[in-house]
Amino acid sequence: MSVSVLGRRPVVEPAELIAALVPPPHFAEASFDSYAPDPAHPSQAQALAAVARFAAPHLRRGRGRKGPGEGLYLDGGFGVGKTHLLAALAHALGSKAAFGTFVEYTNLVGALGFRQARAALSEFAVVCIDEFELDDPGDTLIMARLMRELTDSGACVAATSNTLPDALGDGRFAADDFQREIQAVARVFTTMRIDGPDYRHRGDLDFPEPADDAALAELAQGDGGALVPWTALLDDLVHVHPSRYGAYLDGVARLAVSGVRPLADQNQALRVVALVDRLYDRDAVIAASGEPLPSIFTPDMMRGGYRKKYLRALSRLESMAHAALDHTRPV
Repeated sequence: MSVSVLGRRPVVEPAELIAALVPPPHFAEASFDSYAPDPAHPSQAQALAAVARFAAPHLRRGRGRKGPGEGLYLDGGFGVGKTHLLAALAHALGSKAAFGTFVEYTNLVGALGFRQARAALSEFAVVCIDEFELDDPGDTLIMARLMRELTDSGACVAATSNTLPDALGDGRFAADDFQREIQAVARVFTTMRIDGPDYRHRGDLDFPEPADDAALAELAQGDGGALVPWTALLDDLVHVHPSRYGAYLDGVARLAVSGVRPLADQNQALRVVALVDRLYDRDAVIAASGEPLPSIFTPDMMRGGYRKKYLRALSRLESMAHAALDHTRPV
């Protein structure tokens, strides 16, 4: 039976937020051994070794640590294995590690309050933060303070991003006004740069042609399938906090979207980015009719401060769109 998505209003309890701080299904099997560095880009092997060294002390002792915690920051483009390495670190440490995206941690602070969130995260030896980004002044202040207080308490922090720590927030808000907080974040980390092409594709993005109605209907059939109009989906997402998009998508393995057209504004675009991330985390596939998926972000959006977010979303959309073809090709 197909899944009904529109109108869902999931409620996620604070305890569930803590319990959910584990690598997503897409990286359920990620390990140091399964990471395959590209010999053409030595920085990948160097990053693998650095993450393994970072994990080693925590494999030998409990959660307690003398002195301040350390930070490791994996910086690089899309599809070079940053999240794989971060998930491998979390898997290696098991219950000693928390794993979540940047938005999941900011939501945790919102749900629990700063002190309770800091106390909960301080119970972990390592806090793993995927896609670290500072998109507004409020997040800058919260996350800078959280990182500083966690490391002061002895917890360690590992993060991934495609922006160097001292450039966080650049192009998104008046970063110059928050340099003290941004530099406080940067001081926590030792940075490892990872080079290489996006493993999901080589060269330019190559999306499948927009699907027709028959292909959408076929994809949406049966358990795990969902068919939604693009405009209705965008309208519905306004009423769901991005931190709850994972719960919003529960049970969705194949998403068919009809009538795609370019997004109207940046708020819509950022909600779509968060939705794409949660779909990708869950190994979902997607097909769409209407205008081509790469056109959803307008040229003005692609020239703005969120360009890297939109490029990551397009890379993941391309991967999920090609995967959807396996569900609709004739046998």
